[in-house]
Amino acid sequence: MDDAILTHLRGLVHTDGVRVVLVVDRMREADLLDVAGCGVTSIVWRREATPARLLRAVLAAHRGDGDLPGDLLGTLLTRMGRLRGDTPDPAGIAAVGMAPREVDILRLVADGLDTAEIAVKLAYSERTVKNALHNLSSRLQLRNRAHAVAYALRAGYI
Repeated sequence: MDDAILTHLRGLVHTDGVRVVLVVDRMREADLLDVAGCGVTSIVWRREATPARLLRAVLAAHRGDGDLPGDLLGTLLTRMGRLRGDTPDPAGIAAVGMAPREVDILRLVADGLDTAEIAVKLAYSERTVKNALHNLSSRLQLRNRAHAVAYALRAGYI
């Protein structure tokens, strides 16, 4: 990833209605943080880019959800955890408490579970999971699931 690619990604992601799915051979930790900072929420390893896997990533991006390979999600969460004390809350967002249900859902999102898997694990309907994430995102002005997980990490909820 160089600055030109990152600038291009930022432009794409901030264009109304455009969602980006990156298909990559490899990704360094610094590149992952840069790409996440641009607003990209879906990444697929090229070696795993089957039609079904690509469809899942495209649908997740379309919904505004994150879809990262487990190893990249683990890397991102570890890095965000290290940054937790060093980064202030996003501008304009007051520290607001999270309901236990929201925290439980975000923990499972951070573990890489999709909406259906979270619903089964917590014995909620998929609609309940989606509503909880939507309400949390609206209340805290968060853009997507990855942003919500990052916020919860920084705030010490997960």
